[in-house]
Parts: sequence; C-alpha cells; structure tokens
Amino acid sequence: MGGNAASAPGSSLRTAIAGVGMIGRVHLDAVRRTGAPVVGVSASAPARAKEAAAALGVERAFDSSEELVTSDDVDVVHICTPNGAHAALAALALRAGKHVVCEKPLTTSAATAAELAALAAESGRVAAVPFVYRYHPMAAEARARVRDGRAGDVRLLHGHYLQDWLSQPADTNWRVDAVAGGPSRAFADIGSHWCDLVEWVTGHRIAEVTAASQTLPRAGGLPATEDAVQMLFRTDRGATGALTVSQVSPGRKNRLWFEVDGSVTSLAFDQENPETLFVGSRGENAAVQRDPAVLAPEAARLSVVPGGHPMGYLDCFAAFVRDVHAAVRADGTGGPFPTFDDAARMVRLTEAVLASAADRSWKEVS
Repeated sequence: MGGNAASAPGSSLRTAIAGVGMIGRVHLDAVRRTGAPVVGVSASAPARAKEAAAALGVERAFDSSEELVTSDDVDVVHICTPNGAHAALAALALRAGKHVVCEKPLTTSAATAAELAALAAESGRVAAVPFVYRYHPMAAEARARVRDGRAGDVRLLHGHYLQDWLSQPADTNWRVDAVAGGPSRAFADIGSHWCDLVEWVTGHRIAEVTAASQTLPRAGGLPATEDAVQMLFRTDRGATGALTVSQVSPGRKNRLWFEVDGSVTSLAFDQENPETLFVGSRGENAAVQRDPAVLAPEAARLSVVPGGHPMGYLDCFAAFVRDVHAAVRADGTGGPFPTFDDAARMVRLTEAVLASAADRSWKEVS
C-alpha cells in the first residue's frame, strides 16, 4: 500500500493531478482553495508535464500518470486524463492505497465501472466523482423542497443540457474519438451530469429510456461519437420525463436547465443563472434568491458568501473537494459526495441510451 500518513485527521493531504488540460486546472484550483498542497502533476508526455508544472507553480512533474498514482508522496489522486485511461489509473491508485477523485465518465463500459466501484468499496478508500452541479446552493434548495414535501408528488421531469463548442464541422477534440473518449460523447460527458443532478434532487431513478441520437459529419470524414441525444424516460416512482443533450447548439455555452413539476409546485434551475430557483404554482410564481438566511440547511451550507455575491462553477468544485477531503480525514465536517457507485450508475444509463438509440426501442436501466 502507498503512503497514507497524511490521511490522519488534522493533517495536510498531499494531492497530485493526472492530466493538465482545462478540467485538470479546475481540479488544481479547487484543491488549492482547501489549503491542501498539490505536490505534482502528470501529462501526456514528460516534457508537457514539466511545462505545466512550471506554469502552474507545482513543484514536481511526474514522468507518467502511472508513476503519479502510485507514488508514496501522494495521498489523494485526481484523474483528469482522457476517458479511456480512467479505469486503469483509478485501479492502480486504489490498489496503491490512494484516495481517488476521478473525472466522469468513470469508465467507458458498465462492466468495468462495476468492477471499479467494487474495488473502491473493498479498498476502504474515498472514491469520488465530481458531479459538482449538486453543489449549487439553489439546486440543493430544490432538493430540500422536494424531500420535505413542499413540491408535492413529483410527476414530470424535463430539461436540457446544451453546448456549442463542437457545432462546426472543423471543431474537434480527443472526446470525439471513440477510442480516447469512449463510445458515447455528448451523453456521457454532459447528459450524465443532468441525469445525476435530477436523480439527486428528486430521489427518483431513471428506470427505462428510449432515445434518438444524432452525429454530424466532421472534417476529414473521421468517425465520431454522438453530438446530440433526445431521450424520453420513466422513473422507478412513476414520473415521466424528457431530456435534450447537445454539444452542437450555437450560442449555448453550458446551459444545464431542469424543471421538476410536482403536484403542488414546479421547481426550475438554470446553472447559467444559478442565483435563483423558480418556484411556480397555480397561484403565484416566485424567483427564490440565494440567501443563506432563508435557505434549507443543506443549501445554506453550500452558500459560502452573502446573497448578491454570485457563486458559480468553481465554487461548486471547491465545495466538492472540501467534502472529499473531510471524508478522507474522517473529521465529520463534510457532507455526502458523489461516489464511484453514483458514477457507475451513470455509465449503465449511458449504455442503455446508446442501445436504445441503436434499435429504437425502450431499454431498462439495470
């Protein structure tokens, strides 16, 4: 087992980050906000790791991600590599006694995701996946209003997650490649965020799906994964729903929007405008402002600045890492966080969506 002396309560957790692209830098910012040291990074090549370490002010550049995730100088590993490398690196880290934060999708197949979740449970280590939209205070407020009955019985779930960064034929990225990114792109990348968030808010589980997907031609004629998915679904508690996921919607930068229609009120959240929660009723509609003084306790916990001082994505990421570190220290200061089990569920859901889109039928989500 690798070094874990720094995992004791009150100690400083030594973190290393595998992958220095956009999301790796987001992880680095979140870790630094906790006050924990980032002791090293790795990249696709040793030279790139050295360049990134210098640019980011990190002392050590590991020659490989495999070296990083097994180093005795590391307590918590963040895996921010292309999707195809997640499973092997996470397994190496867990077997080396590390606590692991792995980007989603956890793996590119449901069978491998189940094996990795089982390994995480067996290891006794903290194993987390950053479904960080759970950490928006007003999303947490929506959850509180569903859970305490103020919304009534949940009947209908609907929404979308829209981006435009791959909307032109010449746009490309490693995620487009089914080898590096896995068999699903738009749904695995952003649709999983929407589904995890809505399941977390409502307590419902998506039990059955039917889906259609669309893949646009790319420059050079290279095969690509799906650009858009439209999905109908039923939940295990009798609600129905609809979701549109797209990475080819011009002008939409990162619009995750959902609505939960209950028998008493409707609740709607837009992460591009996250300071309010729409609460609709037959009598009067309201835009509830983020104010820690009036929010449910679980939402107020996440609201770390006064109302009127906007909070956003990086704040959510920092709150997630704080909870992960609290769990590693076992000091009782954090809250529940999304785990490898949650991430494995989203991989199963992704496989059901792809299977449904392939044969145009309803599929159960195991």
